[in-house]
Amino acid sequence: MIDFKQRWIRDWTSLGLTGDLDLLDRLLTSYAEPQRHYHTLQHLAECLDLFGQVAHLARHPGEAALALWFHDAVYIPLAHDNEARSAAWAGEALYAAGADQEVIARTQALIMATAHHQGEGGDARLVIDVDLAILGAEPTRFAEYEEQVRAEYATVPFELYRQKRGELLARFLERPAIYGTAELHARLEKRARMNLGRAIGLPA
Repeated sequence: MIDFKQRWIRDWTSLGLTGDLDLLDRLLTSYAEPQRHYHTLQHLAECLDLFGQVAHLARHPGEAALALWFHDAVYIPLAHDNEARSAAWAGEALYAAGADQEVIARTQALIMATAHHQGEGGDARLVIDVDLAILGAEPTRFAEYEEQVRAEYATVPFELYRQKRGELLARFLERPAIYGTAELHARLEKRARMNLGRAIGLPA
């Protein structure tokens, strides 16, 4: 597990801002809410750890990092406005810290890009790829992820869940490329397609 406090301070100071530790506590508490099983501190740590390896690819690494901090700040299963509410929280926090409007707008746009996991390129594509890196995880971690997602949707009848989940995963497989960032495509694309294929029952 990464040192959240150290990373928090580093990411805020990269923008010339001071990281509010009370805000960090509220954010970490949010990621630890009981309705979460995948969108948890584990997922946050995995995203931040991976971004630390590819931050050099970002045009605005500070905003991209904060977008990852906040992209699941609000998460209620079956809700359709989680990203919008998370972006609003990020905007309020950045405004209170004295960030420029351009920084706020870029950060919020990056958070909103994760709503549909599609972006034209640049930092949005990088943030989305980091968020989707779980698809290209080692098979044991991917299997755990699938169990965690199912737990978040435990109120959905199994047959309906299996149908909808299969359709979603199949749409990822139908894309010409799951990952648009060259470095992450090279690292994750092949394994992601193998994981997804197994998950929806395609022959190996």
